[in-house]
Amino acid sequence: MTTTLNSFETAGATNLEEAITKAITEARTTCDLDGSNSAGCAVAWDIVEELQAEKADQQQAKSNKTSLENYCDRHPESVECLIYDL
Repeated sequence: MTTTLNSFETAGATNLEEAITKAITEARTTCDLDGSNSAGCAVAWDIVEELQAEKADQQQAKSNKTSLENYCDRHPESVECLIYDL
């Protein structure tokens, strides 16, 4: 297995689906080559699980935002969204 979780962590939210798909493909390949009981196979599927958990966490965080936070995400330059340091 040549890919590690760190290489997928740099994918970002927009490419998370793509990273999950690549991780699944890599996990299947690793398990086919090394056997389904190998340590590499287990690590590969752990990476898939971690990526899927990250996706779920991001979706949960997104659904917990207030309407003001959602508005400021879309309009960060708005007066309501300015943050002042005093």
